[in-house]
Amino acid sequence: MKKTLILGASTNPSRYANLAAYRLVAHGHPIINVGLKLGEVAGVPIEKPELIHTDLDTITLYLGPQNQPEYYDYIINSKPKRIIFNPGTENTDLEKLAEENGIETLEACTLVMLSTGQY
Repeated sequence: MKKTLILGASTNPSRYANLAAYRLVAHGHPIINVGLKLGEVAGVPIEKPELIHTDLDTITLYLGPQNQPEYYDYIINSKPKRIIFNPGTENTDLEKLAEENGIETLEACTLVMLSTGQY
């Protein structure tokens, strides 16, 4: 199973980050929810982006590119194997930075990847 950090986690059930949390857990993937508003999603608390997690397979992004620069160090220092840029989160600057640090990048949809067995 692929430990996944959801950056941009939300307690709002109409948000894709919320749906992704539930689907990841349903598929057996352990998750870490990171966001600005505290709460809980899929039985996992939302934490602030303070603690660096270095045992990650994937960071799946649910932050628009304009909100990502302040998280660059957090993302790179977490050393995930890959970053999934969900629709609307594509960012060539962060993709380049990740690739320079040996992190695979995908412009894809976590929900589609899960439903098609490509996760």
